[in-house]
Amino acid sequence: ENADGKYISPFHDIPLFAGSKEDKEIPAKRSKTTGSEVLFNMIVEVPRWTNAKMEIATEEPLNPIKHDIKKGKLRYVANIFPHKGYIWNYGALPQTWEDPNHMDKIIGCCGDNDPVDVCEIGSKIRSSGEIVQVKVLGVLALVDEGETDWKIIAISADDPEAQKIHGKYFYIDDVKKHKPGYLEATLDWFQLYKVPDGKPENHFAFDGEFKDKDFAVEIIKSTHEHWKALLHKKVDGGTIKCTNVLVSGSPFCCSDEDARSIVQSAPAFMNGDSVSPEVDSWYFFPK
Repeated sequence: ENADGKYISPFHDIPLFAGSKEDKEIPAKRSKTTGSEVLFNMIVEVPRWTNAKMEIATEEPLNPIKHDIKKGKLRYVANIFPHKGYIWNYGALPQTWEDPNHMDKIIGCCGDNDPVDVCEIGSKIRSSGEIVQVKVLGVLALVDEGETDWKIIAISADDPEAQKIHGKYFYIDDVKKHKPGYLEATLDWFQLYKVPDGKPENHFAFDGEFKDKDFAVEIIKSTHEHWKALLHKKVDGGTIKCTNVLVSGSPFCCSDEDARSIVQSAPAFMNGDSVSPEVDSWYFFPK
């Protein structure tokens, strides 16, 4: 629910740009900034150090955050020594979509059909369902079972170390300086996390090089455009559910009453924490 008591989709109805209510382009003139940086809203799916694979259910109406199930079993990530669970606050950027029918010209793979993933490296352990305003630092190009799966590296704008990462272009170098070993651990984690499930190691484009902030913003811009096309029925989204309450002009936009009916007919809900008033306190309540 939002602050007005309306049920919303975390995938479609939460703004990509923090504080932006009108201008949705990059750079967003009315978006919240820190210095010269535009901030983005991140939806936390998995808190740091936890193992449950929580994610936005893209194929369900209004896209609740749920514990993923495969072959009838709840999914968990294994502990990859010396790591415990997810090593960052892990989540997604709303209003982005990695189009499975769009071939990336550089990588040569199509998108993974999900919102863009975010690894938030700040010091605070967040809650599932929380919205965090983040500063984008760079991006890693994971190739997961033949699909492009971008991993945005970001830090909460209110984190004490956020202001230390201020290089003109190469924020990712400042991460190496102020959080030594974190990027190397990130590569190690993504390469190995599926091995305990009997799958092969993942690999990366660009030989595992973390691309800089400007490259990451271009990825965000591109996937935001793909999301716009999806929500305005300009592309076929397949099984993706585009039901929303707040996307102006979208043929999938439903009434508040329809949204409430969808939620009340669902079997279960997640309870989350309220978030910044900058984004109208988006959160979930239990039924």
